[in-house]
Amino acid sequence: MAETETSDGKDDAAPYQVLARKYRPQNFDDLIGHGPMVRTLKNAFASDRIAHAYILTGVRGVGKTTTARILARALNYVGPNGEDNGPQMDLKQEGRHCRAIAESRHPDVMEMDAASRTGVGDIRELIEGVRYAPVEARYKVYIIDEVHMLSTAAFNALLKTLEEPPPHVKFIFATTEIRKLPVTVLSRCQRFDLRRIDPEMLTDHLSNIAEKEKVNIDRDGLWMIARAAEGSVRDALSILDQAIVQHGKKDGEAVTADEIREMLGLADRSSVWALLDAAMKGDAKEALTGFRAQYDAGAEPAQIIRDMLDLTHLLTRIKAAGPEAASHGPAGEADAERAKNMADALEMNALTRSWSLLMKGLSETQIAPDAAAAGEMALIRLCFAADLPTPDEALRALKKNSDDGVGADNAPAPKRGKASSPAPAEAVYNPPADGKEPAKIIDIKPPLSQRPKDRAPWLRAFDDVVKLAGKMRDAKLRTELESYVHLVSFREGRIELRLHDDAPGDLANRLAVRLKEWTGRQWIVTVTSESKGAETLRDARTREVMEHPMVTRALELFPGAEVTAIREPETVAEPAPDETEEDAPVDPDDDAVAEAIRKRTETGKP
Repeated sequence: MAETETSDGKDDAAPYQVLARKYRPQNFDDLIGHGPMVRTLKNAFASDRIAHAYILTGVRGVGKTTTARILARALNYVGPNGEDNGPQMDLKQEGRHCRAIAESRHPDVMEMDAASRTGVGDIRELIEGVRYAPVEARYKVYIIDEVHMLSTAAFNALLKTLEEPPPHVKFIFATTEIRKLPVTVLSRCQRFDLRRIDPEMLTDHLSNIAEKEKVNIDRDGLWMIARAAEGSVRDALSILDQAIVQHGKKDGEAVTADEIREMLGLADRSSVWALLDAAMKGDAKEALTGFRAQYDAGAEPAQIIRDMLDLTHLLTRIKAAGPEAASHGPAGEADAERAKNMADALEMNALTRSWSLLMKGLSETQIAPDAAAAGEMALIRLCFAADLPTPDEALRALKKNSDDGVGADNAPAPKRGKASSPAPAEAVYNPPADGKEPAKIIDIKPPLSQRPKDRAPWLRAFDDVVKLAGKMRDAKLRTELESYVHLVSFREGRIELRLHDDAPGDLANRLAVRLKEWTGRQWIVTVTSESKGAETLRDARTREVMEHPMVTRALELFPGAEVTAIREPETVAEPAPDETEEDAPVDPDDDAVAEAIRKRTETGKP
């Protein structure tokens, strides 16, 4: 950034100028963070391909109006001695028109504030002046700030002139709301998006200005100012101005990070690390104590949650991108080692879950009548969620239980092998001895090696029938089979069932017709009126899910919670089309066991 000129002996009498104006860029080299735009303009000027209209967009304070004035200087640059070599990007030496344009008093560079002059009459006045040649400069340049504020009629009046302006006219528009501009305007302009300034770059910039102002400020404090500015140079300079005058430091005495934190109402960074660590460990008492201490010290609850989100994001980046990501972010170099160690101790799923909970907590804190209470509730949720297993941990636990021979209901899981791999060709329901428990289906599918040679759907169990209905996009039939059918027995080509009282009367006939269409063979579907048959598939699935230890534990941790939906991944009831019998994953003993059981069935032996 370039300093404004001062004259000898008059500095003391001159009024004070705020830093945002004093260090406003005067040429393209002074702009920070906008390298792509400067490079494009340099190439355009060098090749004499200068557009007639430009539009600059970006958030507040990133330099839209300043860039527009610098661009107007470049278009009309004439050397101090009158040498005219056309538009120039090198503005280090002040030209004949430069000072007047920078001070907004040049007759050929008109600045218009569309926020206060929105009507079609203002645009008609502008259009009237377009016809006349410039008075002094090379081009007439019209700078319209906040152009999105123009009315629809004003835009329509401007369109024709904007599309085919006289060769001596250039338009430069600036806006913070690019989406509010008509497409007809956007298509007639070259667009440049001025990005937010990176916090590291903005911190370096503030450090240079503080050095020029002969003010000593801790770099951590400058980093806080850069983060609070959210990428806006003007906001950062305004905060820096406030930080310098608020503490009234003597020459050489540093403005500390704690003083800037107190001024901004920010949470102590080290305390936020401790707070997040306590929450991730599930220590609700320590987390609430730390939160209340920061709140009593003046930190806003929403800011505390936002800082925790920043640290969670940093830890997640380290987990995903490696330890080198620790040096880029809110931790800074000082806390990089702490961030690495904490990231190593946490699972990725735990971090992503924490992010979701903190995001919800932040939105609640911002709208709650008692922000502190909302922040504490967000912390409590985060602490108690730490006791829940992550999806990876739950899967590993289930796999371990399965390997140890223990199922979800703590009953021994069936083991594979000759002695425990029966493969009957049918499924029947098994009525309970006491009549209290629901009847369950004994359903063991034949091995894949017994698959017929044709490619017709192979239905080894009633569950395959239901899945086939879904695969054939008959959602109504699938829902009815899941909800209304109590299976009595199943054999390929024959199904015996009992229908629920609410089942449609034609369900059995429709099932038989659909099976013949889908499989190419005749199926016999019989309905029994006796009070027997297994529970429906929907009831069985609901019972199994609700009895699962993880579900019961979750309902205990969250009183009043309800299971609103149960979903399971779709599985294919048959091998892929390119899967051969040799490729199918078949237990080598399945065929022998299935043959033995089939013989026992035919002879009537149990």
